[in-house]
Amino acid sequence: MARKVFYSFHYKQDSHRVSQVRNIGTVEKTTPLLTGNQWEEIKRKGDSAIQNWIDGQISGKSCTVVLIGQYTASRRWVNYEIEKSWFDGKAVLGVYIHRLKDLGGRESGQGNNPFDNFTLNSRSLASVVKAYNPSGWDSKAVYANIANNLADWVEEAISIRSRNQGVLKYR
Repeated sequence: MARKVFYSFHYKQDSHRVSQVRNIGTVEKTTPLLTGNQWEEIKRKGDSAIQNWIDGQISGKSCTVVLIGQYTASRRWVNYEIEKSWFDGKAVLGVYIHRLKDLGGRESGQGNNPFDNFTLNSRSLASVVKAYNPSGWDSKAVYANIANNLADWVEEAISIRSRNQGVLKYR
């Protein structure tokens, strides 16, 4: 069953890596990422416009996939997307993408787990929500690992979410 997912990520740092994952197509065919100009236009309208855009993008999705790069965990809007997704009953999971190459052919450092920023019923959300670090010797192997497993990871996240209710709090 194809699921509709929302991808949460740090745009400036990881947009090329994110495009690679989104284009895999094992979960669903997706529309292209916003261009930098489109994102800047939304940002110019202020925080409420950003929040409304995010809320609209999450609506109708089964799962939020946080694509974790080097700086993702510290991003204000990524944290909002995690919180909004959980509040709306969506499944949430993470996939580390630091080993995928960017347009310049570079990998990045591994970032922190953004789920460590939250508690669920007084325990770390990271103890409930999985963050996968795909294996592989190089960027191509990491990509293949994501391609071969992403649909299953989404289904597992949906199952985990159905068993875990409660109040999510930002630390």
